[in-house]
Amino acid sequence: KLEPLVAGMNALEGATPGQVVTRFPPEPSGYLHVGHAKACLLNDYYARRYRGRLILRFDDTNPSKEKEEYQASIIEDLAKLGVKPDVVTFTSDYFPTIRGYAERLIEAGNAFMDDTPQEQMQQERMDRVESVHRNQTVKETMDKFKLMCSGKAEGAKWCLRAKIDMSSVNGTMRDPVLFRQNAATAHHRSGTMYKAYPTYDLACPIVDSLEGVTHALRTTEYNDRDEQYRWIQKTLDLRPTRIHSFARMNFMYTVLSKRKLTWFVENGYVTGWDDARFPTVRGVVRRGIDIGSLRNFMCSQGASRRVVNMEWNKFWAENKQEIDKRAKRFMAIDKENHVKLTVTNGPDVETRSFASADCHPKDPSIGKRIVRLAKEVLLEAVDADGIVEGEEIVLMRWGVVKITKVDGGLEGTYLPDGDFKAAKRKLSWIASVAENTPCVLTEFDNLIIKEKLEEDDKFEDNINPDTLATSDAIGDAGLKALKENDIIQLERRGYYRVDRPYVNETKPLILYMIPDGKAKAMSGLKGKLAHR
Repeated sequence: KLEPLVAGMNALEGATPGQVVTRFPPEPSGYLHVGHAKACLLNDYYARRYRGRLILRFDDTNPSKEKEEYQASIIEDLAKLGVKPDVVTFTSDYFPTIRGYAERLIEAGNAFMDDTPQEQMQQERMDRVESVHRNQTVKETMDKFKLMCSGKAEGAKWCLRAKIDMSSVNGTMRDPVLFRQNAATAHHRSGTMYKAYPTYDLACPIVDSLEGVTHALRTTEYNDRDEQYRWIQKTLDLRPTRIHSFARMNFMYTVLSKRKLTWFVENGYVTGWDDARFPTVRGVVRRGIDIGSLRNFMCSQGASRRVVNMEWNKFWAENKQEIDKRAKRFMAIDKENHVKLTVTNGPDVETRSFASADCHPKDPSIGKRIVRLAKEVLLEAVDADGIVEGEEIVLMRWGVVKITKVDGGLEGTYLPDGDFKAAKRKLSWIASVAENTPCVLTEFDNLIIKEKLEEDDKFEDNINPDTLATSDAIGDAGLKALKENDIIQLERRGYYRVDRPYVNETKPLILYMIPDGKAKAMSGLKGKLAHR
């Protein structure tokens, strides 16, 4: 019996449990971003739900763009997403086979060789004008095809085009290009063995059929190409593959194109492809996304065939629901903007007094933590503003303190039986002791200032100049035990991911703020950048 469909997903038409084969076919020409994450997670979901197989196929048909580095990064990122393909394949392993199918198209009179200049060819396709070479003989076509594949210079101007229907209302059916020469660039796997390469439009339907793919998940932007895909499989008498469409996902204030993301890296606007401001898989993981939340979010959008510009706050709000369940609570105070409060009947530093508190107030099973107590404590300056003599405040995880002096320095008395509910201010604080943990709190903002870039917008004109801010903080001693990638909550500040654990006083703990999907911070403790 199949598991019930996850909310947001729809069933695969014609799917037989145990026989479903899906594939995720990235081109190894860049790092995976959140848009790719949707595609691979949907393919993985269907393969697992129907007890089938998932193929990871590298669509390595363009040696000019592809690198081993990108191939390795894709495998790493899929592991981060919890996706384990059943088999890894490469389109380049099928090059001889694909060439054989191209020759079959030629022999059947379904393809021709063309040397029309690229811009003229584009115009002719738009105007539905046939190429002057469209009716060449099979022998002429085969001779020119072999010349192109030889890598000789005189073959460089020729390409193979399908002979379909130049009068079609569907532009992708107007004799698309199927094979091109690329003799100058060595392929990252096959080297210089091949001098000409199939296009994705030819390779994809052939390899899908040969590898037994039952359901090809394609974004709705490929809808026009679906007719071409089916034409190639039918004309070559290949086993047909069902096409299952889903909408691509765009995000507001974001660019996803490889070219634009590369520009940000090369021009130093980010530190690399794993920068927490980047929409790459490794970027959002570094920012603090929970993989289960990401999977749920993508599946919740799965059935939609409408392209939407998603708000990041919906993405992060879902994430917050998950990380809140396990984020241990700690406290930290701004190193520069704090006020000292003397609790006159508090314990001296030398007595090393502690209170016990739950690591998570909603889930005692997560364990206990100790809170250091001392006569001198540090408060946030913004919290201390407006405190008056005689006021009772709550020091969270300790108790009620009655303020006895304001002018010349705050002083107060700890009230063991104080009324927590009556006090209006419930404040985070830190004992002023040497064992505290130095921290750097890091905030981020969107790289793009415009919600949605239009086609005629230059993204370079819409760059946010202020996307990163850091604040030094003093945290409690328990923060020293944190490991890289731990997720915590600093009470009244927000959620953070550990980017670098504490090493020593000169190499402090580095924490990355995780957005919570809200427009305002969880308390009056505002950061330096807009709360996202």
